[in-house]
Amino acid sequence: MLATDSTSTWGGFVAADYYCADSENGDHADDPSEDALFMLISDLNGADNTFVVVQPDEDDPAWFASVAVLDEGSYEIVRRDTRQREPDITIQTSINQIADDLTKWLAARAT
Repeated sequence: MLATDSTSTWGGFVAADYYCADSENGDHADDPSEDALFMLISDLNGADNTFVVVQPDEDDPAWFASVAVLDEGSYEIVRRDTRQREPDITIQTSINQIADDLTKWLAARAT
C-alpha cells in the first residue's frame, strides 16, 4: 500500500499542502510526486482498483483529476477545474505521459 503522508519534526501528522491522491483500493498520497502518481496509476487494474482521484483536501474542491482503467488497456484521464471552466477528457496508454501531464496540470492548480 502506498502511503506518502508527511510528518512534522514533532512526529505528528501534517495534511497535504496542496492536494492528495486516493485510489479505489485505499492507497493514499499527500502532495504526490510524479513518481508517486506513476506508482498509483501502475497499480490500477480492471478488477478491484480501477481509478485514482487527485483533488484538494477540502470539502468542496474547485478542481479534480481522475485516471480510470479502460477495457482495452488504456486510461481515461478527466480534468475539471470549475474556476477556469476547464473540462478535459483524454485517453492515453503511456503511464509515463499521464504522470508527467498530471504533474504539470496539478502544479498549475497549487499556485
